[in-house]
Amino acid sequence: MEQKKVMGLVIALVGFVLVAASSVFTVAEQQKAVLFRLGEVVRSDFEPGLHLKVPIINNVRKFDGRILTLEAAPERYLTAEKKNVVVDSFVKWKIKDVSRYYTTMGGDEERANVRLAQIIKNGLRDEFGKRTIQEVVSGEREQIMAILTTNANKQAHEFGIDVIDVRIKRIDLPEEVSTSVYQRMEAERSRVAKDLRSRGAEAAERIRADADRQRSVTIAEAYREAERIRGEGDAQAADTYAQAYKKNPEFYAFYRSINAYRSSFKDQSDIVVVDPGSDFFKYFKSPNAR
Repeated sequence: MEQKKVMGLVIALVGFVLVAASSVFTVAEQQKAVLFRLGEVVRSDFEPGLHLKVPIINNVRKFDGRILTLEAAPERYLTAEKKNVVVDSFVKWKIKDVSRYYTTMGGDEERANVRLAQIIKNGLRDEFGKRTIQEVVSGEREQIMAILTTNANKQAHEFGIDVIDVRIKRIDLPEEVSTSVYQRMEAERSRVAKDLRSRGAEAAERIRADADRQRSVTIAEAYREAERIRGEGDAQAADTYAQAYKKNPEFYAFYRSINAYRSSFKDQSDIVVVDPGSDFFKYFKSPNAR
């Protein structure tokens, strides 16, 4: 009898523990939770921590409350010039209203991603269709992303979703177009390179011709200056000789004769055919010759 009481007490205690355990639930910092009563949403504004529920009648579903990333597959869009561009983008989003999120999306993250991807595609199609390639690539890229974020946020609020940011990672031309564009760019660069080389060759010839002209002018001016200096020197030398001759004409005549003898009889083989009675030999005859 005593054993039955103990067994009953143990069973009651276990039952109490199970009921107590099923009566509480925890919500983590990065989670959002929805409380149901017989399948109907009754509460969704739970703070992180420990909360109570009624076993069997209530059940709880939890969702990731962190910022999530949707990596959209690259898509082709037409610009205002009717040219294709391939756009690679991604979206940052999070659950704002978990009750509405569950009601509209069934709490399915994949379903939410599909719906957001469609919203972004429609937005990109509209914005790219208004702009040229130049504008979407460089001029108005930031503006496009800001517009996409604002418009996507307005639509996503209907699903309890907050779009944090829409980013365009890359904008490329289709591969078949890129090849022809690169070929045209290469041809254009080659043409520019040839033009620059021809201009460089022309400039080089012009510089060489100018250098040759300056060289000729410099040499001519230097030669003219040298001749002028030489002439002035010769004139000064002649004047010096003349002044010296005036001071002692006899000595000057003797000195010139001596130099003439030295130049004429430098070698034993030298032969001079001169009349012995000429003035050339007057100082041979007499040192005091007049």
